[in-house]
Amino acid sequence: MPATILVVDDETAIREMLGFVLTQEGYHYQAAADAEQAWQRINESRPDLILLDWMLPGISGVDLARRLKREPNTRSLPLIMLTARDDEEDKVRGLNVGADDYITKPFSPTELIARVKAVLRRSAPLLSREVVEVDGLKLDPSSHRLSVKDNPLEMGPTEFRLLHFFITHPERVYSRGQLIDHVWGDNVYVEERTVDVHIRRLRKSLEPSGHDRFIQTVRGVGYRFSTHS
Repeated sequence: MPATILVVDDETAIREMLGFVLTQEGYHYQAAADAEQAWQRINESRPDLILLDWMLPGISGVDLARRLKREPNTRSLPLIMLTARDDEEDKVRGLNVGADDYITKPFSPTELIARVKAVLRRSAPLLSREVVEVDGLKLDPSSHRLSVKDNPLEMGPTEFRLLHFFITHPERVYSRGQLIDHVWGDNVYVEERTVDVHIRRLRKSLEPSGHDRFIQTVRGVGYRFSTHS
């Protein structure tokens, strides 16, 4: 499923240029002209990455970044700062408020896309895009579709990523910490008990078809995906 990228910049020409570059690369694109509009967009439809201009009218990009990293629901959102400032002190300040990367204007589309891909890889290091199938359970990561014997099956995005990881890494036991690194990303803070919550949700989604039995608990170690009892 293509990543959704939110561009936050008060200059229309820059938003349109970035939107064109991103859509040409196959990404979904959203735009906001200021911090308040960006906050609304984020709460309506959570993006996979934010390109955030440093200088915004009203609330600055740095202040918005600080707010995003302070809130539990948004602190894990990958963030790239866009700015005309190129002083080392400013770059350090941007990174200190939680930005994952920093691009100085003007920049080339090639540089932008390279940095976007690098941050997305670090924040969600997932897996192949090939369709996988186990015992009638079919998962298509490109279209984000899941089915059991051609009947659609619904589940949340985190549970989908967990299942994708498990199916493509069968029979091996993974600790909660390892699952956080592989599914959430190693630069994201997630409490280990959160993994247990999503495992329960995943099992509940798979229970009607009986595939919940494949998500096995290994006491004192973690979880594994296995078709063997």
